[in-house]
Amino acid sequence: MIICKNASEIEKMRAAGRIVGQTLKRLEKIVAPGVRTLALDREAEAVIRSHGAVPTFKGYRGFPGSICVSINQEVVHGIPSSRKLKEGDIVSIDCGATLNGFIGDAAVTLCVGKCRPELLTLVETTREALDAAVQACVIGHWLGDISHAVQTVAARGDYGVVREYCGHGLGRELHEAPQVPNFGVPGTGPRVSAGWTIAIEPMLNLGGFGVSVLSDGWTVVTADGKPSAHFEHSVAVTPKGPVVLTLP
Repeated sequence: MIICKNASEIEKMRAAGRIVGQTLKRLEKIVAPGVRTLALDREAEAVIRSHGAVPTFKGYRGFPGSICVSINQEVVHGIPSSRKLKEGDIVSIDCGATLNGFIGDAAVTLCVGKCRPELLTLVETTREALDAAVQACVIGHWLGDISHAVQTVAARGDYGVVREYCGHGLGRELHEAPQVPNFGVPGTGPRVSAGWTIAIEPMLNLGGFGVSVLSDGWTVVTADGKPSAHFEHSVAVTPKGPVVLTLP
C-alpha cells in the first residue's frame, strides 16, 4: 500500500531532508585523496546530530555506519572503514537522517581529485537520470514513467542499469511502498498521486547491470568489476509539482 503524506508530514520530511542535504554538502568539501572513509562517517554523524537528528542507517538491520560509502566498482552499501580515498576514485555517499520521526534519504557520487573522462561522464549522466525522474513525479503520471525516465537517460551512454536494487517510498520508515525501479514501461504501475513521498536513486554501471554482494553481507559490487555511480533524492509529489526534500 502506498502511504500518502499530508502537507504537515511533508514539511517534517523536508526538515529531515534538509539535514541530509547539508551533511552531503559538508562531506563534498572534505572528500580528497588520503581521506579515510571512516572519517567521512564520523563527520556525517556529527553534522546530523548537531541538528538534533539521528543517523537513520546506523544500526539499521545491523549496518555499522552512519553513511554508506561505496568506491569505484562498489554500487551501494559500502561500509565505512580505514580505507583511504585515492586520486581518480569515484565515491558514492548515501546518507539518511531521522528527525521527529520522519526520514530524509539522499546520495551523491563524487570524483576524488582528477577522474578519467569516462568516469566524469558516468557521474554526470547518473545525475541527469535522477533529474529526469524527479521531473516525471507529476500527478496523473504513472510509476513506470518515473522508472522509464531513468532508463532513457542511461541508454544514451549504454550504461548498465542496476536491477536488484532500486528506489522506494519513505516517510516514518526508511523503506515504504512503492518500490521505484530504475527501468520500466511508460504508462504502467500505480498512478502517481499527491502526497507520494519517494526516494529515487539511479545506479548506473560503466559496464553491465549485474551485481553481487561481498562477504561482509552489505557491500554491493558490479559483477564485471567496472565502476558504478549512484545519485538519490527524496521527493514529494504535490499539486504544484515535484518538491525535492533533500536539498540543503
